[in-house]
Amino acid sequence: MIVTRFAPSPTGLLHLGSAYSALFAWDQAMNVPGRAKGRFLLRIEDIDTARCRPEYESAMREDLAWLGLRWEEPVRRQSEHRADYAAALDRLKAKGVIYPCFCTRGDIARLASAPHGIEPIYPGTCRGLAADEIARRQAQGQPFALRLDSAKAAALTGPLEWRDRDRGVFTADPASHGDVVLARKDIGTSYHLAVTLDDHLQGVTLVTRGEDLLPATHIHRLLQALLDLNVPEWRHHPLIRDDEGGRLAKRTQALAIRNMRESGETPESLRARLGL
Repeated sequence: MIVTRFAPSPTGLLHLGSAYSALFAWDQAMNVPGRAKGRFLLRIEDIDTARCRPEYESAMREDLAWLGLRWEEPVRRQSEHRADYAAALDRLKAKGVIYPCFCTRGDIARLASAPHGIEPIYPGTCRGLAADEIARRQAQGQPFALRLDSAKAAALTGPLEWRDRDRGVFTADPASHGDVVLARKDIGTSYHLAVTLDDHLQGVTLVTRGEDLLPATHIHRLLQALLDLNVPEWRHHPLIRDDEGGRLAKRTQALAIRNMRESGETPESLRARLGL
């Protein structure tokens, strides 16, 4: 049985691009000719409590229901499952593949280089810190994130592959992302860790999401191997863009589903606009 999910962060109103992603996931589970109906899940990715708002979650649910989507209850809300992420971090710590990083964004920007607009790859500054130095800094109360030692982790797992239904089989290349953060200083986890663990715990068999997230799958495949998690298939769909070709954002209020509804859009006309 196909199990898909739509996993928004409630930091603004649902926009056209996110609606496409939700409808795409729904169709993969429910509307594929010749295949039995599957399951469609809604997950609220609200680990960033400083930006997420309950009123946005309520508005998103209303807009999704207006689109004709139905999901299983209870909905998994990431902020309610921090113990799951902490337990996963403990397992990774026991394998010796994570380490504390005391660098700030400013430190990393000064030490690493990257083309304009692309986040620089962490240069591994704290990877080799001695245990007594780590203990000293922690005793002083210096804030730190937890990073994945990607080279050490890849050596443990060996070569890995993953499959995108449209693009074929990929050889995982986590080194291309450097040592990513698995637990932010302020929230105790990260997108990479939370989404990978959630998909396993919820039994997701097909991960559908925008093609901008395709590169992150290299990291997620590595985490699956390290934590003995289920390996789904993926399908990365094209992004819906604005008139200038830019990626849609929640601040693009003209393309917020709420505003489109009020201007007379219907679920059917919106699907036609999106080619679904």
